Amino acid sequence: MSDLTEKSAILIVDDTPTNLEILFDFLADSGFTVLVAEDGESAIARAEYAPPDLILLDVLMPGIDGFETCRRLQANDLTKDIPIIFMTALSETVDKVKGLSLGAVDYITKPLQHEEVLARIELHLRIGKLTKTLQQQNLRLEVEISERTRVEEKLREQAALLDITTDAILVKDLDKRIRFWNKGAENLYGWKAIEAIGKNISQLLYRAETLSQLQNIQESLTECESWQGELTQVHKEGKEIIVASRWTLMRDQHGQPKSILTVNTDITEKKQLEAQFLRAQRLESIGTLAGGIAHDLNNILTPILTAAQLLQLKLPNTDERSQQMFQTIETNAKRGASLVKQVLQFARGVEGKRTVVQVSHLFSEIKQIVQETFPKSIEFSTNIKSDLWAIVGDATHLHQVLMNLVVNARDAMTSGGTLSICAENVFIDEHYARMNLEASVGPHIMISVADTGVGMPPEIVDRIFEPFFTTKDFGKGTGLGLSTVRGIIKSHGGFVNVYSKFGRGTEFKVFLPAVEVTATPLAENFELPTGNGELILVVDDEAPILETTKISLETYNYKVLTASDGIEGLAQYAQHKDEISVVLVDMMMPSLDGATTISALQKMNSRVLIIAVSGLVTSDKLAGTRGVKAFLSKPYTTKELLQALHNILYQKSKNPAIH
Repeated sequence: MSDLTEKSAILIVDDTPTNLEILFDFLADSGFTVLVAEDGESAIARAEYAPPDLILLDVLMPGIDGFETCRRLQANDLTKDIPIIFMTALSETVDKVKGLSLGAVDYITKPLQHEEVLARIELHLRIGKLTKTLQQQNLRLEVEISERTRVEEKLREQAALLDITTDAILVKDLDKRIRFWNKGAENLYGWKAIEAIGKNISQLLYRAETLSQLQNIQESLTECESWQGELTQVHKEGKEIIVASRWTLMRDQHGQPKSILTVNTDITEKKQLEAQFLRAQRLESIGTLAGGIAHDLNNILTPILTAAQLLQLKLPNTDERSQQMFQTIETNAKRGASLVKQVLQFARGVEGKRTVVQVSHLFSEIKQIVQETFPKSIEFSTNIKSDLWAIVGDATHLHQVLMNLVVNARDAMTSGGTLSICAENVFIDEHYARMNLEASVGPHIMISVADTGVGMPPEIVDRIFEPFFTTKDFGKGTGLGLSTVRGIIKSHGGFVNVYSKFGRGTEFKVFLPAVEVTATPLAENFELPTGNGELILVVDDEAPILETTKISLETYNYKVLTASDGIEGLAQYAQHKDEISVVLVDMMMPSLDGATTISALQKMNSRVLIIAVSGLVTSDKLAGTRGVKAFLSKPYTTKELLQALHNILYQKSKNPAIH
């Protein structure tokens, strides 16, 4: 007796009691659990109540025949998987194909041969058991595949999140070889993942002088498991980047150190703004200190100078050596007083007679001096706009500013070079003022003095306006020239910016408030191009910039949607993409940076028109970016913004297919 017979239940369906009795006794003796039914209806009811493992079904029965019974059993979810064997007499003409097509698994003929019946029952029970096992295995496999698919989908989502974030996420092994490099790292450093993976991270991102710091960090990881701080790194193009860096030591399943996970956030722009604020604060403190010292020095020098002059008058007949000593005291007291005056010019600005000054006259004097006295190896060029506004100031002091700047430029070009002076009218609006601590809203004249000399490293640029700070050889400079320049400019209500590249040259940009005649700036504003109700989407994480941009654009007949980061910007664009004409995107944002936002916008609409904005990225770098039609460098004015919008929309109106 097999395991199949001990555990299996057989339902016999036959309208002949003698047939039922014979089959019942035989199958029961063979070890099966046997159930009986005398017609199709009762067979279906029994099978639904307690499904058997197999059914022996007579074909010809009163009421519903075997074929109809089979059809109903196969149509019922509770009984459709029960194997059915038809029983028919040899003398009966039966459409066997019909029975098999209805779902029966076999036929046996009457009179029944017990061994054949038993063999066929066991065969189909075994097939049924194997089928059920296979179904269960398939079900388990489907569950496993579903779970694996879910896990893979989760991994894909996590990988997508790693690529969406603006943070650079990278993994390096203990030999400093890069093993993972996300999209944020590609955007921050300029290296594609395929270029970076496998490379030595120290050679790729760091200068030689910072490697000792990295060694110290790696050693501390073995004790603390993690580290965070600021690091100076290098972009693919060679520019320096400052990052807030978080390092985590990763271990394998045996607890052994395996790799280091690093998450870097670009804080270069933030550090530059902090440096600008700290520089202004430091100069203010130095000015206060210098002013106090200068005041006391004046009090000391005044009686010395007076006494030296009185002694010469009261003792006219003293010997020549004494007279020379009196003269030396007077001369050096005057020099001291002159030095103190310069310090006070830095600390408190310059008092002088203020008149309306046409700055263009100053340039002709400077030009004459440069051409007559500077070495011929220095090429001199000017670009002075003919419609320069006037300023209220002291012409002598402004002349002193220009002379200091051109002399410094000359001294920076010992082997010759190009000195250029430019001047133009600019209107500084709220946009620009919010991005530059010392700027104020209003009409200004911008004077640029640029050279192609030795240039200065950032640490020198940071200190050049401090009194007594000089890079010149001992005895060749007092260190008061540029501090005086700043004092004069500040006393005129202006400010100065410096741009220098070591080995490339330096440019000073002086901004002086123009005469506040309302006609001039108002006339300029009146001439600005206006919109025709176009909808502009502005994406920037700086709330004040969003606010002023919205007000400015609405003033000039545009409609505006704003978004405080890239994710919100994409949501706004998805909702209003058929209405939005141009998208203004800041390149430096948390969560989703400008480059990633632009890429996502272009996937949503390949013809999207974009203006990129940044205080760090250059327009050259964005020149090849598809879809970016204009670039604005922070700080920018409303005029520059409106002109960029006008140019893009004008081009689109001329050529509607532009993208």
